[in-house]
Amino acid sequence: MSDTTPSAAVARLHSIRESIDNIDAALVHLLAERFKFTQSVGVLKAEAGMPASDPDREKVQIQRLRALAVDSHLDPDFTEKFLGFIVSEVIHHHERIAAGDEVGS
Repeated sequence: MSDTTPSAAVARLHSIRESIDNIDAALVHLLAERFKFTQSVGVLKAEAGMPASDPDREKVQIQRLRALAVDSHLDPDFTEKFLGFIVSEVIHHHERIAAGDEVGS
């Protein structure tokens, strides 16, 4: 920012960024909680001899979350990409659990 930026704008920017930082922290905590549950699912699937991925559930989840994104005024394509990244990581963890590898939290 230039020296000519009004101090009120700088203060407002700082306040908005603090809110963004708080949301980022909440997202990290929510993802950690989500992965705790998906780890349990991975163990259950491995014990039951079930496959690591469930394409039918993934399709339903994508449809559900795309609709939530639209309702929340969030780009549904972005939402699907974000979910796709998370699901691919979960599947990777499930495969490692099934193979007997320890998966970090």
